[in-house]
This record gives sequence, C-alpha cells and structure tokens, in this order.
Amino acid sequence: MWRGVLPKNGRGRRQYTDINVRERKGCCVSTQVTIIGGGSYQWAPELMADLFGTPALAGMHLVLEDVDPAPLPKMEALAHKVNGALGAKATIASTTDQKAALEGADFVIVCISTGGFRSMAVDLDVPAAHGITQTVGDSVGPGGINRALRNIPVLVGIAKDMEEMCPDAWLFNITNPMTTLTRSVCRETGIKAVGLCHEVGNFTMDLAIALGKPWDAITPSVTGVNHFPVLTSLDVDGDNGFDIIRDLVDEVGGLASLAPYPGRPEAEAFSKLNFAQRHVLKLIMLDRWGTFPAAGDRHIAEFVSFALTPESEWGAAYNIGLSPITVRERHQAEYVADVDAWLAGTKDLQTWQSGELPSPMIAAMLTGEPFEAPVNIPNAGQAPGLPADVVLESICVIDGDGIRGRDVSVLPEPFNEIVRRHTATQELTVEAALKGDRALAAEAFALDPLAGRGDLRQTDAMVEELMAGTAEWLPQFA
Repeated sequence: MWRGVLPKNGRGRRQYTDINVRERKGCCVSTQVTIIGGGSYQWAPELMADLFGTPALAGMHLVLEDVDPAPLPKMEALAHKVNGALGAKATIASTTDQKAALEGADFVIVCISTGGFRSMAVDLDVPAAHGITQTVGDSVGPGGINRALRNIPVLVGIAKDMEEMCPDAWLFNITNPMTTLTRSVCRETGIKAVGLCHEVGNFTMDLAIALGKPWDAITPSVTGVNHFPVLTSLDVDGDNGFDIIRDLVDEVGGLASLAPYPGRPEAEAFSKLNFAQRHVLKLIMLDRWGTFPAAGDRHIAEFVSFALTPESEWGAAYNIGLSPITVRERHQAEYVADVDAWLAGTKDLQTWQSGELPSPMIAAMLTGEPFEAPVNIPNAGQAPGLPADVVLESICVIDGDGIRGRDVSVLPEPFNEIVRRHTATQELTVEAALKGDRALAAEAFALDPLAGRGDLRQTDAMVEELMAGTAEWLPQFA
C-alpha cells in the first residue's frame, strides 16, 4: 500500500479540465445551478442552503426541476425564504421541463430516485425471499444492481439533454448507485460528470470527534468505488492514523468487547467506545488486512459475501442495523414535516452548511481557490492496479482548472481484488442497462459477491422476480 501524487494533467482518455466558469460566461452573468430532482424533500433544502450560503454564488440563478410537479411550489417558496434569510440575492425558478431547466446551466446537480419507495421495496423484499438480507440495497448486491438498471437510462438521458442545452456544464451526481450512474454518463456522453458522496467526510469527522481533534487534523487518501473507498493512508496530526485507531480499540477493551450482548450498557454518544462500536466491521478489517473502507459499515457489509449472513444475524453481530422501507418512509415524513414547519415559520430555517460537496466544489471552480475532496471520477492513473476509465472514488483537487486526482494509490490485497470484482460487475451492469440485455444483467448478478453467493438457479429466479417487479421502470428490457 502506497500513495504518490498524480501529475496535474493526469493520464487517460478523459481529462476533467475547464476554464473558469466566470471567464467562460463573463463577469456580469450570474452562475446558474440546476437541481434535477429539485422536489426532493431530503436533498433540495440542504442544497439550497449550501448554495445560498456560498459567497462565490451571490446573485446566482437556481432552477428546481422535477418530474413530479407536486412538491415544486413548496420548494420554490422555501428557496425564496432561505435566499432572503441568507441575503444571497439569488433568482429562483421551478419547472417540470427538463430541457428548459438545463438551458444556460453551469452546474447540474442530480438527486433522483426512479421508481421511489415502490421500486426500492422490490429491491429489498425479493432478495430477502431468496435468503439475501440487505442493509441498504442502493449500491451493490441485488438491490443496487436492480436500482442501477432502472436509473442508468434516466441519467444518460439527462446528460444527453445537457449536451444539447448546456454542453459545457458540470454534472454532479449524488444519486445512487453512484459508481454505475456516473460511469454510464462518462461512457456515453461528453459531459463532465462526477459522483459526490459524504461517506468519507462523515467518517473522518466521526474519527476527529472521537479523538477530540479538529476536523482538519484528519487527512485521508482513498481508492476504491463509492461506498467502498479503501484508505491507503490516514494521517492524524502528522501521526499514523491506523496506529491511533488500534490504540483506541485497545483502550476500550479490544475487538472482542465490541460485540453486542444482552444488557450491554449504551456508550456515551461520540465517545471512543461509541465510535468503536459503530465501526466494528471496519476495525475487524483493519486487524486482519491493515486498512479498511472509509464508509459506513452498513454500506461496506454489502460489498463482501461474509458480513450479512444468518450466522451474523444479518449484520447484528457487527452492530449493523438494517434500513427497511418503513424506516425510509418515516424519514421521508420527517423531511416533509420539516419543510412544512419552515414554511409556516414554526421551525428555524436550515441556513447552515450541510457538509455536502457540491457548493464548496462550485466555489473552488469559481474562485480558483483549491479544495480537496473525495470525488468519483474515471480512473486516469490514480489507481494503476485497476482498469482504466472505470469510475473510482479518490481524493481530488478542485480549482479553476477543473477536477483532477490528487494521488496515485495501489490497494493492498485482498481489497484490490474486491474492488476489481466490483468494477467488473459494474461494467456488466452498465452494459446491460444500456443494451436492455437480460443475459448481461444475469451475469452481473451472478458475479456480485452478495447477489451471486447462492445456487445459480436461485440467483436466476431472483433476477427474474426483481425485473418483473420493477418492469414499469425497465422499458429497455421489454
């Protein structure tokens, strides 16, 4: 495992460079940000607060687009309230016309969910009936693959509309499964597309709090795919972060003490013990293989065949909880209630920065002030042990020149092989979704470590049921 620095111009077919947006448009023209999925109760309020709270975006134009017209009046009204509270002097519009929303855009943020909870319920329920319980079901495994099959054509359609309406714009994808969706756009269009996820940032912030350090004391380097970005180095105030975490585990009683048991007292929130209990699967990987992915354990568990098993009580032995549809529906109801309360004035507006990546990245591009963040981009040399052009998550530099990988990292085994297998599965998934090829889709399910770990005939039956249950969102397979 080692890390070097990628030359500024990088290597490979796709170069993520751009002239400064303000240069391209002229100093008197406001920056336009379009949110596709702008009716999202989860994402739109956070994104608009981030955008309007970014000084470099003062006077911006925000366009909220959604295929569902119902939430748009509330979201536009909320945007006006947040705009006024932050003094952003923005202009705001909403529409259900995707091409109209994209016209003139400099940055397009995509946060959609094709099929919503109805399709997600199929993604979880059908595999469970075939003996595969998933913690999330939105990245890999049977749920992640099925979700990709219905979302990939939609993302490519958005990017093709961008080629017509705003060919110089950046596409920031925050929709899952992030890797396959970003890869499909990069493969099929000339749009500059990247995937943005908060998992690495959440982990480093979590570690900083547990250690009593400021957030910028933690400096990671990662290579992998989204929701499985493996740490290739971890610096904590100049010291080896892996050794510090090992010491933390010893301090709280060792790995064996972290397993759940009846009557176990609840650890103090954000304490070292609480940190260790919430990251057991990572800590086991650190103990065995010397590092771990910097994402939530509920995501990591779906990338391997050995975590979500009857013997582990579907992850409970690692303190991993499940995210059934009922929980997601409850969260959605909370998001709706928040928007209603903000509009009614019965709850303080969210005007703080959420920590999501689109706004600081846009600011870096507009001002030229470098910003470093984990970004999902095509492999142009940042991971020489993995295939070229597959989409990988790594630390990137964002500035007025665009986005480029910061590091060159080689993954240790077995992580390199785990990631390689997922990139192969994801390439099959993209090809199947774009061609509407059921045989290729079946190959992807069979190759995936979670989806394909049983009898092949059982896997085939599961695939047929998944695709039948979501057929209305899979027209390319009709």
